[in-house]
Amino acid sequence: MVPSFRLWLPVSLLLNRLHRQPENHEKKSKYRFGRILGAGIYGTVWEAEGPSGLVAVKVVPKEELEILQRLKHPHIVKLIDWFKSKNEYYIVTELATGGELFDRICLRGQFTEKDASQTVKQILSAVNYLHQNNVVHRDLKPENLLYLTADKDSDLVVADFGIAKTLGSEDEVLTTMAGSFGYTAPEVLLNYGHGKPVDIWSLGIITYTLLCGYLPFRSKHVQDLIEECCTCRVVFHEKHWKDVSDDAKDFILKLLRPKPQDRLTSEQALAHTWLRGETAMEHNLLPEGAVFHEAFPAKLREMKELEQTLKEDGAAQEGSTEGIRSYRG
Repeated sequence: MVPSFRLWLPVSLLLNRLHRQPENHEKKSKYRFGRILGAGIYGTVWEAEGPSGLVAVKVVPKEELEILQRLKHPHIVKLIDWFKSKNEYYIVTELATGGELFDRICLRGQFTEKDASQTVKQILSAVNYLHQNNVVHRDLKPENLLYLTADKDSDLVVADFGIAKTLGSEDEVLTTMAGSFGYTAPEVLLNYGHGKPVDIWSLGIITYTLLCGYLPFRSKHVQDLIEECCTCRVVFHEKHWKDVSDDAKDFILKLLRPKPQDRLTSEQALAHTWLRGETAMEHNLLPEGAVFHEAFPAKLREMKELEQTLKEDGAAQEGSTEGIRSYRG
């Protein structure tokens, strides 16, 4: 006869397993969710407290999780953990508490061309790493560039990979709409198909804006914006650009070329003279004194309002490509 304890032990273990919560639930229970940090069409982000301290938790598509699992770079937001709840994937990342790029500049009160050069170099090093791994971010903009801490020498990280894509090959062409109005490359707006060069275009827009405080293409209607981007007439207004180096302007012009194949690659851009900082000017790009505290935040609001206006105009035209077709002929 088999001793009863030999039967009892496996049954007990089985019951424990049946009553135990799934591993994903256990992971989620480690985090106490707090305030919402942001919400948009690509996901909601919460501040949460976990075993390692304060973190950011976001509901994401599976592809965003798979991309972040492969990435490790000092200027890309770090994935700490992940778990699944029903059909939703959650990622846990380091919490960037230093603020968005332009908000941080606003608080500093001083920002030189050399500062801009080093800032762009950090972003570009992340973009180059992404492109070496066949990842296209597709939504580079100031709101997705965050400082990890409030420290003066804090690292800047690229965040929000909600619409990032991994290319199956160097020749793969992406066709879905991507990016944010004002930062989106012409080939995306025209639905020609796109790839890595869209990130280079966005970086050109960001660089231009860092150096003068306004966007190079500022039309308030989508069709007009498409025309501006495709003709790509970049103007360096004397009032705001007279003290900016020629190397900075050359760098921008080589990123903001209407044909994607004519733009610098991320590797070529990293080798540009301007990013070495040797020719970048040391003068303050921001207005001084009380004027700054009114003027620069007002410019930030104006840029965000323009983006919202373009979104609304785009939504009004949703489902119709008539405007784009009329421009393409």
